[in-house]
Amino acid sequence: MNIHEYQAKQLLAKFAVPVSKGIACRTVDEVGQAFQTLGVPLAVVKAQIHAGGRGKAGGVKLVRSADDAKKVAQNLLGKALVTHQTGPEGRVVKTLYVEAGSDIAREMYLAVVMDRSAQAPVVIAAAEGGMDIEELAAHKPAAIARHRVHPVKGIQGFQLRALTKHLGLSGDQAKAGAKLISGLVQAFMALDCSLAEINPMIVTTQGEVKALDAKMSFDDNALFRHKDVQELRDLNEEDPKEIEAKKFDLNYIALHGNIGCMVNGAGLAMATMDVIQLKGGMPANFLDVGGGANQQQVTNAFKILLSDPNVKGILVNIFGGIMKCDTIASGVIAAARETKLSVPLVVRLEGTNVELGRKLLQESGLNLHTATSLDEAAEKIVAAIR
Repeated sequence: MNIHEYQAKQLLAKFAVPVSKGIACRTVDEVGQAFQTLGVPLAVVKAQIHAGGRGKAGGVKLVRSADDAKKVAQNLLGKALVTHQTGPEGRVVKTLYVEAGSDIAREMYLAVVMDRSAQAPVVIAAAEGGMDIEELAAHKPAAIARHRVHPVKGIQGFQLRALTKHLGLSGDQAKAGAKLISGLVQAFMALDCSLAEINPMIVTTQGEVKALDAKMSFDDNALFRHKDVQELRDLNEEDPKEIEAKKFDLNYIALHGNIGCMVNGAGLAMATMDVIQLKGGMPANFLDVGGGANQQQVTNAFKILLSDPNVKGILVNIFGGIMKCDTIASGVIAAARETKLSVPLVVRLEGTNVELGRKLLQESGLNLHTATSLDEAAEKIVAAIR
């Protein structure tokens, strides 16, 4: 689960991470009032969407008066902001964050991520901030420092000293930087984050070290431990199909292709998408119905696939184990009839009760195609939508 910048800063402040004063607003008048409340000569109006690249897309503006702030708000609120992470459709801006301006002397990068290879959180730091870390990693890999955090002991003093030195901090700034890094790591571990990023982390002309931006993502499987974090979820930032899928314990991720996929098992789902692309098609989604799905879940999965207007055909690829092939077949038949299926459908079944499942499909009277292998199924659906 992702949250907005202003929400991330509210959480980080509880862990002694220094942030600027700011006010979240949802109307033009609130933005103007926020500028006056902050009482600063310079403020920043920031669009709150779950995507990076807001500044380059015009979603971050400096303002010097309440009127300027309101004009910026009029141009952003209710409009779609398109960044390199949103796709061409963009994200509609519904919240703006008005934050006190900072006199920036230096920008740095800091993040904590879960590293599977290290089997622990890892702190990533770079003396160059305000840019894509991927670009920096590609062109200047030596500029990035990485320190593994002990899962029980946390980050150690020698690591904090090494990190602040790498960031070019000394004296009081090094102490402030170490406190900020320590706070970020504590927040990451206490809140079960998968990512906690500050880009940029800055030093002001007054010598302050603080987080100018903040991004946090959380492990969905641990949210039951953090009801306060769960309440920060913004459904406006999520795909409605993904929200609907979660209601039925389905794993769904929307993509940009036109072939809907319904598969059981994440590995098989990934392989199915790969083979579709190999055959010249493009998957419209990742949909894993799980190993123990029932007929109702299959029917709901089908409805979610068909709710995507980009879907021109559907491929069902099931390996029956716990979930038997006849259960899948019955669910497919029920869903196709209930939704009055109007796009090509290819079904490939294998495993427990496969013969019964195939028989049910053949006798259903539906206009569908069956296949005995994944290659055959992918070829058939790609040909059908063409």
